[in-house]
Amino acid sequence: MSDLIAKTAMDRRIADIVTPVIEGMGYELVRLRLMSGKSASLQIMADKPNGGIEVDDCAKISTAVSATLDVEDPIEDAYRLEVSSPGVDRPLTRLKDFDAWSGYEVKIETTEMIDGRRRFKGALVGTEGNEVLIEIEEGTIGLQFDWLSDAKLVLTDDLIRDVLRARKDAGEIDETQFDQIETIIDGDEET
Repeated sequence: MSDLIAKTAMDRRIADIVTPVIEGMGYELVRLRLMSGKSASLQIMADKPNGGIEVDDCAKISTAVSATLDVEDPIEDAYRLEVSSPGVDRPLTRLKDFDAWSGYEVKIETTEMIDGRRRFKGALVGTEGNEVLIEIEEGTIGLQFDWLSDAKLVLTDDLIRDVLRARKDAGEIDETQFDQIETIIDGDEET
């Protein structure tokens, strides 16, 4: 079974190099993309196993990964290294992500047409074996994980609230900050 962390052969080669570095620091590689264009950039998304990566964590990963890539030198041309968190509306790149984020709205794209479509949007139900289960208008369907080309959470008020609540429970934001943000989300703030 593949994953959606690294799509191209070059992405997979770079992921093979940087994954041990990132995991050795206590983080997980969520996604890696070498983007070409006017100036190339290597985009790395990483997270803590239980979520909650911060800017300082990204800086540490960037320093360590940069040093490793300087030694291994897998990219011939000049590039810019960008290390970030996956964000609230994160990409889902591993089968376990679909269980962890069950209950939230998701957008999924497949590599091939399935019943005349490649894009699916609905409530994530989790997994069953190697299938990702999603509730769409027609009912719950199962998509083989290997069929997926892209998947990400949809930014909703419930998702934002739950992510912030988890950060509050972990002590990353205080009760006052959470209450202020929740008021804005609920639309109760006076203008």
